[in-house]
Amino acid sequence: MSEKPFQDYWKHNKCWGCGNNEHGLQIKSYWKGDVSICVWEPHKHHMAGPVDVLNGGVISSVIDCHAVGSAIANEYKIEGRELDSLPLIWCVTASLKIDYLKPTPIGTAIRLEASILQKEGRKVWLSCDVFSNKLKTVTAEVLAIRVNPDDWFKN
Repeated sequence: MSEKPFQDYWKHNKCWGCGNNEHGLQIKSYWKGDVSICVWEPHKHHMAGPVDVLNGGVISSVIDCHAVGSAIANEYKIEGRELDSLPLIWCVTASLKIDYLKPTPIGTAIRLEASILQKEGRKVWLSCDVFSNKLKTVTAEVLAIRVNPDDWFKN
């Protein structure tokens, strides 16, 4: 895996899930070959109604941020550029489809694995699976769209 997570290159990003946000989830994503990996530890305050089960909305946020971060990193890779080089590349979520296969327990780290399925112009389709103790609990498909970063980062 790469030494530095994607998100550490993007200091301008203040996203609750993947950004430089002291109150956020602060996920970290890395390449391992052609697959991007994120290992994240949920806490008790991330639980759903049942005790020791991870909230589905939190799961969707982690998937969203990991997949879109992977799409951005892939755009830099395609262009042969460092992740902090200018001009800035940015993508946003256009679609997120999630299938919850099993409850995802709290008390152990989850592992996300995302892969690029297809790229067409500004669009990048990804698959993302969530594992808890090597058991797949969630699968998702994400469509990320490359946008003009000046429209997203005003200051």
